[in-house]
Amino acid sequence: MIANPFIKNRIQPMKLLFAQILILIALLLASCIKKQAEVNIIPKPLEQKIGNEAFTYNAETKIIIGINQNLETLGAYLVTQLSNINLKSEVQYLEDINSTENAFIIQLDRRLDDFDDEGYLLSVDRKKILLEAKTIKGLVWGIQSFLQLIPVKFFEEENHMESFSVPEVYIKDKPRFSYRGMHLDVCRHMFSVDFIKKYLDIMAYYKFNTFHWHLTEDQGWRIEIKKYPKLMSVAAYRDSTLIGHYRDQPHTFDGERYGGYYTQEEIKEIVQYASERNITIIPEIEMPGHSVAALAAYPELACTDGPFRTATTWGVFEDVYCPKENTFVFLEDVLSEVIDMFPGKYIHIGGDEVPKTNWKNCSDCQQLIQSESLENEDGLQSYFIKRIEKFLNSKGRQLIGWDEILEGGLSPNATVMSWRGIEGGIEAAKFGHDAIMTPGSYCYFDHYQANPNFQPLAIGGFTPLKKVYEYDPIPDKLAEGASKHILGAQANVWTEYITTPEQIEYMILPRMAALSEVNWTGRDKKDWADFQKRINAHFNVYEALGYNYCKGSYALEFMLDESDQNKIEIRSEIYRPEIRYTTDGSIPTNASKIYKKPIKAIDIDVIKAAIFVEGEMMEEPGEFIIKK
Repeated sequence: MIANPFIKNRIQPMKLLFAQILILIALLLASCIKKQAEVNIIPKPLEQKIGNEAFTYNAETKIIIGINQNLETLGAYLVTQLSNINLKSEVQYLEDINSTENAFIIQLDRRLDDFDDEGYLLSVDRKKILLEAKTIKGLVWGIQSFLQLIPVKFFEEENHMESFSVPEVYIKDKPRFSYRGMHLDVCRHMFSVDFIKKYLDIMAYYKFNTFHWHLTEDQGWRIEIKKYPKLMSVAAYRDSTLIGHYRDQPHTFDGERYGGYYTQEEIKEIVQYASERNITIIPEIEMPGHSVAALAAYPELACTDGPFRTATTWGVFEDVYCPKENTFVFLEDVLSEVIDMFPGKYIHIGGDEVPKTNWKNCSDCQQLIQSESLENEDGLQSYFIKRIEKFLNSKGRQLIGWDEILEGGLSPNATVMSWRGIEGGIEAAKFGHDAIMTPGSYCYFDHYQANPNFQPLAIGGFTPLKKVYEYDPIPDKLAEGASKHILGAQANVWTEYITTPEQIEYMILPRMAALSEVNWTGRDKKDWADFQKRINAHFNVYEALGYNYCKGSYALEFMLDESDQNKIEIRSEIYRPEIRYTTDGSIPTNASKIYKKPIKAIDIDVIKAAIFVEGEMMEEPGEFIIKK
């Protein structure tokens, strides 16, 4: 049989046509499949499944709450949050809630046995949103997750949209740690009631449940105590404030009287505001150290005669409370009024940085050491703390102190805040005491978070976003049985060098988001690359709300590629940065090569690289020298 040369040519076009039809079908199918929405919730939920549908939230959407569940305050809170983004909503309280469509349904379900008090279920389909929890606490956190599903456009001031899409999602969530804290020092610099509320709003957004309010210090007393009026007229004010850094010599001062205090009514208002957001406030009344302001008002509480004045510089001062009977009467009177304002179970008494020079030279102190058979001045501090703890326990409260309260022996029921590292927390936990981890190197948000040459003045240190994210509150060397005493972690914001609300926002954002995931999300579910993507989406929310925030450290990290030791990888905590580099020793410019993949190290002596934003180098180039 003779082959027909034309048959082959006829078959090829048929194959081509068939292939084109297959491609067309694939494209049509792809166009029918909806793109899965991005969900950027921080802290990352325990379980999260994203679908392809969406719920349209509009002016007709009703908030439906089960009747007789005592959720009126929660309903009002949600309405307020939605009204802040120009969306009016109505709450209805019904018996039959499950058949309702175009609704945000909220209900308590005591049958959620595998949940703790702060867990919640949030499910969204195209017909409704359903939020369930065992307690009101869980519902509050579920609302925060819902708020993070709202498109950023709705947070913009000029927003006039009447509806938005909520992605189809199923979330089952609960926290890793029961204590998730943020601290704020209002003594070195004071902040308005409105800003304290804003601080609490940001805390709630990231599911922090404890606000540690530092209310007394050497530089100012900030809480109204009606029995001792000089605390407001004298201790609440200083004559001047240090300009520049404490290390700068000679010291210079602004010469301006500075101070103020929160009235008891203002404090009760803030406590109520916090409570509606599932936040407990722990007041801190410093003793026996950091008490110069109180001694300026009542010098008879000191070991020496004085006179004293409210401190105008930062640091640690030798003048501290003398453990005399009249001092304990004063402190118990103060704490009695504090307890009436703050319903939470904890009272923080400081206990840190107590110089004992005056105690060593004080006849009253030495006599007390003898009469109580104390070993030394450390024992005297322990006596002081134990006596205050006994009073607090008699009022149904528990004592928290900084890790110095371990010196001389820990009080029977005290909780330790470990700030000088992790050792204080480890020691407390080993002896069966609860501890809160707040080590300075990871959790002090008054530290620099990027190159100090490009940052506002700070006390020092270096605690960038990635470092915060990588922290774990349970030390590896802590025995498993003792780890249950680690309640969680807290970030501290000391304000020697933070003078405005905008500066506070800059120092806490986005590091607060990173710590929220440390506290909430299981260690095995944390993922830095995924967090980078999500926090980048939160930057858009910060922009829309007008928050002042740090975009991160522009420092670069050079490392050998894990799969090929002849290649150099460049990393940054900035999400998808524009990195430009050179290999000839020159400074990179806007025209230098863009880093896209690990660089081959063959025939290269040095790599210099920097991040550029809109053509501008953000800080000095990083350098990696290749050793031959």
